[in-house]
Amino acid sequence: MYSFEVNGGRKLSGEIKPQGAKNEALQIISAVLLTSEAVTIKNIPDIIDVNLLIELLGEMKVKINRIGSDTCIFQADDVDIDYLHSETYKMKSGKLRGSVMLAGPMLGRFKKAFIPKPGGDKIGRRRLDTHIIGFEKLGASFSLNKDGFFHMVTQNGKPLQGTDLLLDEPSVTGTANIIMAAVLAKGTTSIYNAACEPYIQQLCRMLNAMGGKIVGIGSNLLTIEGVASLGGTTHSMLPDMIEVGSFIGLAAMTQSDILIKGAGVDHLGIIPEKFRQLGIQLNFKGDDIHIPEQEQYEIQSFLDGSVMTIYDHPWPGFTPDLLSIVLVTAIQAKGSVLIHQKMFESRLFFVDKLIDMGARIVLCDPHRAVVIGLEREQLLRGITMSSPDIRAGVALLIAALSAEGKSIIQNIEQIDRGYQQIDVRLRKLGADIKRI
Repeated sequence: MYSFEVNGGRKLSGEIKPQGAKNEALQIISAVLLTSEAVTIKNIPDIIDVNLLIELLGEMKVKINRIGSDTCIFQADDVDIDYLHSETYKMKSGKLRGSVMLAGPMLGRFKKAFIPKPGGDKIGRRRLDTHIIGFEKLGASFSLNKDGFFHMVTQNGKPLQGTDLLLDEPSVTGTANIIMAAVLAKGTTSIYNAACEPYIQQLCRMLNAMGGKIVGIGSNLLTIEGVASLGGTTHSMLPDMIEVGSFIGLAAMTQSDILIKGAGVDHLGIIPEKFRQLGIQLNFKGDDIHIPEQEQYEIQSFLDGSVMTIYDHPWPGFTPDLLSIVLVTAIQAKGSVLIHQKMFESRLFFVDKLIDMGARIVLCDPHRAVVIGLEREQLLRGITMSSPDIRAGVALLIAALSAEGKSIIQNIEQIDRGYQQIDVRLRKLGADIKRI
């Protein structure tokens, strides 16, 4: 198990390019199972979670031709469905939250699927009800095996049937899974209260390019007219908006001058505005974002003078994946902010490490924390800590890079699950970080 050794307190400078979007990759790569024809996917991030999903597809006998460092051609023309019964599949899929995304394509095309217990981050309860209820309404039945896997099959091996769905929550993965199941169903499916994140929009556009018939892209109401089969296509993933937000926070905390190249500005939604509410200067140059060196940045207050509150909300609201980054960035700001994490009850439990580093944070309850900015009157101090999940891990890394002295961050496999060679890229900006 590797760790990061970070000697902080250095100002960084230079250009950095965000990787392909992790959350999009897990959906798009799963969707190659919907056709027997070749699908070329570009801008694939080289991270643990995505590589594990590609490995799973390979073991299902999906043909994979890596023609570039970030480009693969997939062809699922001889899928081994029996692999889903193997112990290897159970073990590997249980480690990866994204493996649940295989269920929709498998159910839609092959009329059967296995859904493992959710793996990935330990950030609280992550239920599968939206997925399973959606599949049931499309005509599938399920049983829960002793090993914790949901076994889903269509009735008598027949195609799924289009229907009207009202999701109880706008789950991103739930919406994506139902879309992939419904695209090959008989008849028309309407999904109300659908997630509408850019990654869902990308999935819909890719499926339409393959011959699907999906309308309402970008809205909370999707209408899917089922088709008999899908063909091949070429698809390029968006830049990872979570990396973009992480680099903005990193620049502010370390008083650095950083240019984010190819940031996918048109797809960032409210993210830039939330960082501006912390007082961070952002300059847009085409599709690039320049964050100049700032001695100080001041958190805005509401018009009535009350303390700023930043909370997560389904798109086009603020993504929960960046709340950890906003929280750590506020540590050196002038002013105070209330961070309200609504969706996951364990995602703020890394703040004790930040408090040990010298941050002024009050953890009100599992969902809320108040950050009282230090205004750079004192630096954080380096400590030894462990990364509990992907986003908290990078928040701790940002804190360590801004801190005085040496920090050791353990369990960095969590960071590697979502950030591609982050230590190598940060060293190019001048960071003193090494893998030990």
